[in-house]
Amino acid sequence: MAKLYVGNLPYTYNESSIRDMFSGFQEIQSVSLITDKQTGRSKGFGFVELSDADADKAIAELNGKDIGGRTVVVSIARPMEDRPRRDFGGGGNSRGGGFGGGNRSGGFNRRG
Repeated sequence: MAKLYVGNLPYTYNESSIRDMFSGFQEIQSVSLITDKQTGRSKGFGFVELSDADADKAIAELNGKDIGGRTVVVSIARPMEDRPRRDFGGGGNSRGGGFGGGNRSGGFNRRG
């Protein structure tokens, strides 16, 4: 079995829509759409598990295809630990993000 990442999906898609998208392939084991925990809305990506032979065909046929005005990405899913970590800055201090850096002088140097 192979697990595929399916990204850049229209936000109107649900798991049934993804299953329909892969209907031309034999053994679909599972389909999961990732949703926002608070709103329940689609995040525009999900995962499909299917046989190894079908996975290669699905990537070849569906990757880069225009679906609902969006260019869909279909590739082999990578484990979470293989993905680069995103750093949003902040440095762990209590002064907030990096915007302004705590300088409250209005952006110019006031010398008397």
